[in-house]
Amino acid sequence: MTQLSGRRVLVVGLGVTGLAVVRALGSLLEQDRPKSVVTLDSKNPDATFSVASAISFDDIDLVVTSPGWAPSTEVLSTAAALNIPIWSEIELAWHLRVPNEKTGVPAPWLGVTGTNGKTTTVQMLESILAADSRNAVAVGNVGKPVIEAALDPTLDVLALELSSFQLHYTHSMELVAGAVLNIAADHLDWHGSLEEYAKAKGRVFEHVQTACVYNVSDPMTRVLVENADVADGARAVGFTLGAPGRSEVGLIEDVLCDRAFHMASDHPDRHNHAAELATLADLEHLAGPGGMVPPHIVANALAAAALARAAGVSTRAVRDGLRNFHPGGHRIALVASTTRDGSGNNATVSFVDDSKATNAHAAAASLDSFDNGKVIWIAGGLAKGASFDNLVATRSAKMKAVVVIGVDQAPMLGALERNAPELPVTVIDPAEAETVMARAVRAAFGYAEDGDVILMAPACASMDQFVSYADRGNAFTTAARALVDETSSVGR
Repeated sequence: MTQLSGRRVLVVGLGVTGLAVVRALGSLLEQDRPKSVVTLDSKNPDATFSVASAISFDDIDLVVTSPGWAPSTEVLSTAAALNIPIWSEIELAWHLRVPNEKTGVPAPWLGVTGTNGKTTTVQMLESILAADSRNAVAVGNVGKPVIEAALDPTLDVLALELSSFQLHYTHSMELVAGAVLNIAADHLDWHGSLEEYAKAKGRVFEHVQTACVYNVSDPMTRVLVENADVADGARAVGFTLGAPGRSEVGLIEDVLCDRAFHMASDHPDRHNHAAELATLADLEHLAGPGGMVPPHIVANALAAAALARAAGVSTRAVRDGLRNFHPGGHRIALVASTTRDGSGNNATVSFVDDSKATNAHAAAASLDSFDNGKVIWIAGGLAKGASFDNLVATRSAKMKAVVVIGVDQAPMLGALERNAPELPVTVIDPAEAETVMARAVRAAFGYAEDGDVILMAPACASMDQFVSYADRGNAFTTAARALVDETSSVGR
């Protein structure tokens, strides 16, 4: 019998995650099922309750919450005050996971979190695992819900992308290996402080069995490892863009190297050797518009390699998996180009979509991919309580001009005024959201000269004016290509 047998469960949120939870609970054998399952969601008419005030918490033994519902919301704060256990979908999936049909035990889990790079890293990991002939799938904050994968007996490994929301209410999970890629201020409106946000991210290291993978250049990630309660024998493994030290993976000239899993722990030559994982040439298909593989892509590859090696994957599979990996859209993607006068000369204005850069840390990495003084930056959106002062202060040299979109414009405009008052700025009226991107692209093009880059890396969430970051990226691509068609016809 499961821990759910006879319990009365409230599922909070009936989006993709909540619906998957309800289906999973309904699929359990009769002796394992909860006594009752009720749901809360004001936007779904099929929910049992539309408001928390209608719920009798005397009839609830367990709450399973969807990501995005902050602890401060009425339903969760009430449950916490009454000492009713609150689980994430991840926690529920851990309790319900089924044995693999070949091994007879549940599939191992590998987890990735961090402010930026999660999706790329977990998809690289999925590709590496596939190259090692393992039936693996990337799940969680990307792809299908974890609960669906946990109930699939054909899967050999689960590669989890885990957000801070998902980790906040996850308590029992025991990953083979977990990684925190980086920590920067994000979702402070949800967590309340950077400390609480980092604490949630650090849960990925709790109970880890083999390796806690951290970013050598981000000391906070190492602190999270040091504070974690891990299994006996689990160790810290760093990834670095420099030469790797002991128990690290890193870069020696153009070679990705492993000094963590290359030899048995008791081998006398362990600390004098390294294993080759791949080369930068194996990542050349991931190069940006300028032909260089961005540093953050190399870092993501090293983190994915470390997680895979912790699960016993061969060096050859790491290389082949990275060669086979192709990212999703809206990540520093060249979507259009044209000459300023439409004449077809070699020097062009490039339009680059990095709508996935939804916070300042990601936007900084995006800006770093281009030469100083060449970027017309389209920025802004839903700020989520973040500050952009450090971003503007440290990256203003990259910018020729800035076009600010979004409903929540004050944080971005304030940062520009304080830290780069010399930069030309155009503010796009947030009214008529359906035309906002076309107006932004046209304004940006007005600043451009041949050789410049119009970069849409907003540093903000998209939901103020768009359905998602993908919708925002698609709008940018459509607007850029329409402008290119227009300028090309003028030049003919």
